[in-house]
Amino acid sequence: MADTAATKLLGMVFFLVLISQGYGYCTIHSLSVAQTQTGVKVQGKPEWSVSITNNCLCNQSSVLLDCRGFQTVEKLNPYVLYTKDNATVCLIKYSNPIVYREVFKFTYAWDKAFPLTPVSSKYCLSSSKLIHFG
Repeated sequence: MADTAATKLLGMVFFLVLISQGYGYCTIHSLSVAQTQTGVKVQGKPEWSVSITNNCLCNQSSVLLDCRGFQTVEKLNPYVLYTKDNATVCLIKYSNPIVYREVFKFTYAWDKAFPLTPVSSKYCLSSSKLIHFG
């Protein structure tokens, strides 16, 4: 009986420690986007390398980026970045998850970098519950 109470107490303490460290709590701000020029020119336009990192312990899937006005002269694989004509959001990885600390990368070429700010995602879902876009 005492072992059960001690186990429950230890589990509760562990859970509270995780919560206090921010684990188990994800927001769209758990995704970070960084862009740098690669030094390559494509059709006279600078190429940009985009790195999207998931800083949450949970997988984040169905990640949508604000891509208003996004253009590129490079052909993009729709698995990497999927957008429809005149879309205001773009889907990355075709709804597949970005796991904890994964850095998902792609490149595009245009005169300037686009903000590509994360606007939504689904997190802490198993791969069997993914919703596909398109």
